[in-house]
Amino acid sequence: MNALAAQLIGRIESAGPMSLADYMTECLLHPVHGYYTTATPFGAGGDFTTAPEISQMFGELVGLMLAQSWMDQGAPSPFTLTEPGPGRGTLMADIWRATARVPGFHAAARLHLIEASPRLRAEQAARLADAGPVWCDSFAALPDGPLWLIANEFFDALPIRQFQRAGDGWRERVVGLKGGALTLGLSDPMAIGALPARFAQVPEGGIVELRPSARPVMAEIDARIGTHGGAAVIVDYGDWRSRGDTFQAVAKHGFADPFADPGCADLTAHVDFEALALDAPGLRASALIGQGALLHHLGIEARAARLARNLRGPALEAHEAGFLRLTDPSEMGTLFKALALVPPGQPLPPGFEERS
Repeated sequence: MNALAAQLIGRIESAGPMSLADYMTECLLHPVHGYYTTATPFGAGGDFTTAPEISQMFGELVGLMLAQSWMDQGAPSPFTLTEPGPGRGTLMADIWRATARVPGFHAAARLHLIEASPRLRAEQAARLADAGPVWCDSFAALPDGPLWLIANEFFDALPIRQFQRAGDGWRERVVGLKGGALTLGLSDPMAIGALPARFAQVPEGGIVELRPSARPVMAEIDARIGTHGGAAVIVDYGDWRSRGDTFQAVAKHGFADPFADPGCADLTAHVDFEALALDAPGLRASALIGQGALLHHLGIEARAARLARNLRGPALEAHEAGFLRLTDPSEMGTLFKALALVPPGQPLPPGFEERS
């Protein structure tokens, strides 16, 4: 039993079962034993690999998309360029490099990264020294003004609560103890009014997930972009209306038991994109699009062909494998989705389509 498990077991013995959201928060963000405090999760030697770590093409195309969106809204200066949860800074470094020749973009951009980890801030600083980033602990700390935001695999790591249909009401899935070990259980029944009406047709025993901490984030995005202009682009795995139990743990590029070693695995759940759009009622949401389709719309084939000209052997093989992993339906192409949010009356960023 590790130290965090012992602490959580002691807490449950004293105060009773905790919500899945509280469990995820402790496992991911505990100041001493949390996953993001102690782990090096990214890349081949870590627990998972994100799209920017697979190929530079992802960040380059996203960067040019954001720059075109900025120009389509009149190229305001200054504006805030923001990424929450920027990992090692790979995505933003690719965005910054790709937009270097966009007239006025770098001069107008004020780069703000939302990151709590001192260790990751140091990695981001090394990769983005030329961009002069400023770090924030929360969305509320961003400056006022036009905002262009890219959130890649950010929302999936925000803690969730799970509820299971029980007759006319619901029971919350909570973390308790069985035989002295951490396990999932169920709360007493609660009224259906505890959940949004859009879940009214969930069948008996069906599970829904809520992400309470996403609501204040989307409220900040809604207020800032709705008032000052800009765009938010969200890329993550999930669907327009996520259903069922999607809670999972990932370690060493494979699935793990989320209760076996608290703080030693990444804990995530699929993103309910409809919920994000509903929590930003002042903005116009695009149609949800698969990551592969979005990258194709942005011209990834042409970019891949250009990069391949000077590659040979293993380097070319890795490049081609990266292209397929980003775009193929059997890889990330359809599992990962993208949503854009803009003020009413403003054009969607390139690659996105209107909702029908």
